[in-house]
Amino acid sequence: MAVVEINLPHHRYEVRIEPGALSQLGQWVHQVAPHDRAAVLADSAVFDSYGSAAKQSLGKHYRHVTVQPLTSGEDHKNLDAVERLYSVLIDAKLERGSPVVALGGGVVGDTVGFAAATYLRGVPFIQCPTTLLAMVDASVGGKVGVNLPQGKNLVGSFYQPRLVVVDTDTLGTLPERELRCGLAECVKHAVIRDADLFTWIETHAADVLSLERDALVELVERNVRIKAAVVIADEKETGERAHLNFGHTFAHAIEAVVGYGVAQGYHHGEAVSLGMVAAAWLAVQTGRCSSEVPEKVTRLLDQIGLPTRVKGLPPTAGLMEAMQLDKKVSGGRLRLVLPTKLGEVSVVDDVGQDEVARAWETIRGSS
Repeated sequence: MAVVEINLPHHRYEVRIEPGALSQLGQWVHQVAPHDRAAVLADSAVFDSYGSAAKQSLGKHYRHVTVQPLTSGEDHKNLDAVERLYSVLIDAKLERGSPVVALGGGVVGDTVGFAAATYLRGVPFIQCPTTLLAMVDASVGGKVGVNLPQGKNLVGSFYQPRLVVVDTDTLGTLPERELRCGLAECVKHAVIRDADLFTWIETHAADVLSLERDALVELVERNVRIKAAVVIADEKETGERAHLNFGHTFAHAIEAVVGYGVAQGYHHGEAVSLGMVAAAWLAVQTGRCSSEVPEKVTRLLDQIGLPTRVKGLPPTAGLMEAMQLDKKVSGGRLRLVLPTKLGEVSVVDDVGQDEVARAWETIRGSS
């Protein structure tokens, strides 16, 4: 088992990564949140595969275990879903010390986490991610929240989990397309923090896509360590944590204009892939890095099978307007994360509108 410790000034927790870890979920949760009652709120996509296993494991340590399936997808990551979760928790008679486990992808983790942060002013929250994207990114760091019609993640909080349990075997039921989307976030981590990881992904992408167990554990552990280091340095995103937004400002604009979750048939990780390419070329246009960076990033994303250009991209004017609604806009200035070399990025707010518009054109495919 690989263990990554998250040591914050006010809170400490572990990310435990192991094939088959779901069988130990109850024991590990009880260690950090002993109580009489517990709840598992599970992504409907994995409920049949893992819901009963989670309930059985928790049932060895809790007298009352409630398991509830939740509809996944960005369209269901909203305040209406949170209100429904409150009803589930109330009906289950959960108390302030009762742990709430989020079992599934990032949407479920974000939504359940926000409910846990606000139900009874905060109950113990456990992340049990079942997608690669959630394992390496969304489950670590304490960002929880939901979308509004005007934009993504505009309502939320920082609420750290008591524990993160990563069972890499659950990736066996993940569609290959979603596995590739998770790899987009791994490439992001490599670009912002670890050039050696970039090389590792180039070498081992095929092993990951074929679900080789050791490769999966190493990939998740290396990425969690990067995410942990950034979170420890800047928990509330006042500085360095913004590096994690590399590619996301472009990606969120695509999703906001076309629709959450699927943009022209593209999932979130695919939108991030496009966003990283646009941001890397913007860095070249503004003299911050050499063309070698976007060329290498594009080549690796192509190797993984992620999109680097898109046909039918919406008009640039609409995309630019959506970028201005991004929550990282400050004082009317768009804050962008741009690479200076592989393994290093900077946050800038002095990029002109014309330069951003040209960056959009770098990912626009021919009609």
